Amino acid sequence: MGQGRLPALLGLACCLLLLGGSRGLGSRGTTRWPWEEEQGPMAEGEPWSGARYEAIKKHLGAVGALSKQYWRYLTCKVWQEGCEEEEEEVSSPSTGWGLPLVGRDYLEILSAWYCSFSGCCQTGDCKVVNNITGLAADLNGQLHGQHLAKEVVIQAVQGFLQTPQPEKALVLSFHGWSGTGKNFVARMVASHLYWDGLKSECVRLFISLFHFPHRMYVDSYKAQLKNQISETVQRCKQPLFIFDEAEKLHFSLLDAIKPFMAHYDSRSKVDYRRSIFLFLSNLGGNTINEVALDFWRAGRAREEISMELLEQRLRLELQEPAENGYAHSHLLEENLIDFFVPFLPLEYHHVKLCARDAFLARGLPYTEAALDEVARMMVFVPKEEKLFSAQGCKSVSQRINYFLP
Repeated sequence: MGQGRLPALLGLACCLLLLGGSRGLGSRGTTRWPWEEEQGPMAEGEPWSGARYEAIKKHLGAVGALSKQYWRYLTCKVWQEGCEEEEEEVSSPSTGWGLPLVGRDYLEILSAWYCSFSGCCQTGDCKVVNNITGLAADLNGQLHGQHLAKEVVIQAVQGFLQTPQPEKALVLSFHGWSGTGKNFVARMVASHLYWDGLKSECVRLFISLFHFPHRMYVDSYKAQLKNQISETVQRCKQPLFIFDEAEKLHFSLLDAIKPFMAHYDSRSKVDYRRSIFLFLSNLGGNTINEVALDFWRAGRAREEISMELLEQRLRLELQEPAENGYAHSHLLEENLIDFFVPFLPLEYHHVKLCARDAFLARGLPYTEAALDEVARMMVFVPKEEKLFSAQGCKSVSQRINYFLP
């Protein structure tokens, strides 16, 4: 049940609360309406005077205003929206009826009831849901050919969230060719940890060449980036920061945000230990592909490739002096990256699975012949073996347009 379907139901609940008024539900005795207290009791059959009519009109207006107040209070409690208006009304003197205490009690019960089946407040923050079960299920069902990425991401995120007092922020660095699933996993993490996914105010996405395109403005970018991270951490107890095309970040930008990822300093006014940083990079893609190709040539399954083997080779490549921010920054030197997450190159049958998912996502029928035709549209490398898709699964969803009637 979404937020848009609740106003009628909750409006009815609020009306019941209003009818109870400040006396509460289940009160007994003769009912005296507010206008009777102002105008005095009216004998049965006595015609209504203009003054009595105006009094009723006045209180009906108060009922409408109060029902809006109930609704704002509830949306603040459940979705954390309109809380500023709620605070202003509480602090300013109000006219007409005040929000009855019993009404607030029942709204607390109502908001708790809603969250009991929506799962919006399990962490005490309605922006955060931390649905690890859903994340694991979607990674297992929709991320193809990436046994290492699945294992590392699930274990790293779950372990971090279950740690009461982590020593530092969680920092994951995704590496691999374009189209192998790095952005897909980052979006999936956001959608399962936050109620609004990438649209959540607790999630910030930075794309290197889009947000920081000019090197001459690096100093300005550093100040802006640090301010945005600080503001997000102060607003959200568990923020997520995603840096796409991380290899193109200027090294001074990486060093500028280093304090947010370092071990906790008790002298700091803000606690960044609940933050999550994801860096997405094409760096290391060739190294990962060479390992996968060596395993294939040796007749070994790609599932035999271990994290220990790939992580060691990734670290060596990233430390080589080159035109990338990783090599020049202190992230590697100070061991601030907790996990290097390798994304293996995708083979022909993985591309077919991506095509199948694209057909299903759009509710379209498909055949094995159609999946084969989509896969054959992709370019495969190396030239001799034609084993790995050069684009991964990127552009697969666009290519199924060819099969539309």
